[in-house]
Amino acid sequence: MGIGGVNIWQLLILLLVIVLVFGTNKLRTIGADLGNAIKGFRHAMRETDEAPATTEKKTKSAEANVDEASHVIEGQVDPKNTSKT
Repeated sequence: MGIGGVNIWQLLILLLVIVLVFGTNKLRTIGADLGNAIKGFRHAMRETDEAPATTEKKTKSAEANVDEASHVIEGQVDPKNTSKT
């Protein structure tokens, strides 16, 4: 008896049936798609791990911009001195 009551010969027969049904090209395509999906998942997980650090930097820079923008200069435009330079 093998893994879970399945021996090596039963696994080989199952593999042979799968290859006959799907073909080697289709199995290769499925394997490549599965690999790309796993890479994409890992990449997304890395981005979410790095995201809090970048949002913290953006928040600090946004606060600095608000402080600079809060200074309002009021005045009056003199129409005589509105020449384009």
